[in-house]
Amino acid sequence: MTTELLSLKSKINEDMKLAMKAKDAPRLSTIRLILTAVKQKEVDERVVVSDADLLVILDKMAKQRRESIKEFGVAGRQDLVDKEQFELSVIQFYMPTQLSTVEVETLVQEAIKNVAASSIKDMGKVMAILKPQIQGRADMGLVGDQIKKLLGA
Repeated sequence: MTTELLSLKSKINEDMKLAMKAKDAPRLSTIRLILTAVKQKEVDERVVVSDADLLVILDKMAKQRRESIKEFGVAGRQDLVDKEQFELSVIQFYMPTQLSTVEVETLVQEAIKNVAASSIKDMGKVMAILKPQIQGRADMGLVGDQIKKLLGA
């Protein structure tokens, strides 16, 4: 079976088995965290998580790790920074290639033009267009900052 034919969830399950066989405890732990978050969503909402849903979960987990890295860095806990950075790298492995700053700016400009946004009041309309295009491929906080900058807020 080729990788293209596997769903993202199946790929993660396969990688969990490989990590178990390789006795790669740190990677296995992070993969289990991902699968736990998936299972939690499936149980809470009684749905089967799609690849799009999984990207939202991964995006949220990555954001949590980035925030933790900042906090642990400020607290001088390099051991925890290293752990969070490793987890972030595993999570990002399953996410699509990140967009560059220029690509994000171009998409934001196009979205602003498409909805004829003229002020910060139109930010919600712009985000509604961008979110499906960018989810998992860029930090939505930075996208929001870019929109604010271009709309003059």
